[in-house]
Amino acid sequence: MATPNRSRHRSRLGLWSSLAGGVVLLAAAAGWWLGQHQQRQSGSQAPTGQLAAEASRLRLRLDRQQASPAEQQRLLELLIGLNRKDQAIALLEPLADREPERWSLRLLLAELRRDQRDPVGAERELRMILSRKPDQVEALQLMTLLKLEQGHGGEAEAEVSKAYQSASTAERKPEAIGLGLLLAELQQRRGQNRQAQATYSQLASRFPDDRRPLLGLALLHHQLGQTQAAQEALAAARQRSPDPARADPVLDNLAASWGMEPLRAPSPGRTPPKPQAQAPTGHRVP
Repeated sequence: MATPNRSRHRSRLGLWSSLAGGVVLLAAAAGWWLGQHQQRQSGSQAPTGQLAAEASRLRLRLDRQQASPAEQQRLLELLIGLNRKDQAIALLEPLADREPERWSLRLLLAELRRDQRDPVGAERELRMILSRKPDQVEALQLMTLLKLEQGHGGEAEAEVSKAYQSASTAERKPEAIGLGLLLAELQQRRGQNRQAQATYSQLASRFPDDRRPLLGLALLHHQLGQTQAAQEALAAARQRSPDPARADPVLDNLAASWGMEPLRAPSPGRTPPKPQAQAPTGHRVP
């Protein structure tokens, strides 16, 4: 029962998974709750009439205060799947108010408000999340998207940069890597390729066991037409795999999608080349 509206949601969510993780093929970012349940819904083969009847039955149980938490969540999924966004918002608001620690509910509410062309309401919901946890990566992702859509990319970058710097203190928080990747991708999308390259390089140095910064750097080089630098970054990323000697379908498929010779496990004793900084051309990422 997939609809163009739901397909647009999935496309948008895929974009911001890329923004958090550097490369779409990695699926590196934490998943959006909305995207997860929409994928479940899109796989359903039940007729729309049957789903509408189920929604009506659950709505009646909710009105009688008989609906369990699982039934409330199912009703929410059905309302979104049936494109009844206003009803979904009305159901979500009291749930999010009662359980403020479940930031995913508030995040879903913000996404629904944005989808209903209510950016002010969406930002209000996100501010409620960020007031409790300023370094919540998923909330900052959606806030960044809202700011970019309104032509306030500079504000978005300042806010993400502040959160990243705060999380990168001596007692480094686990959110730092996600925030840094978000900052680098935001810089890249704003055409600040040198800054993005510097951020990716800094992340690669600060997090020597995480290959995502090198994959983000490879993506940047590839989009700038710097094929050799992109391949070198992918080779360096391979060395951060649990077993560099084994074939890596993710890296091989990524290289193949770029028209490169798929990377193979390096021969024994061979040190992979380090990614070299090249002068970006300065054009914007599509």
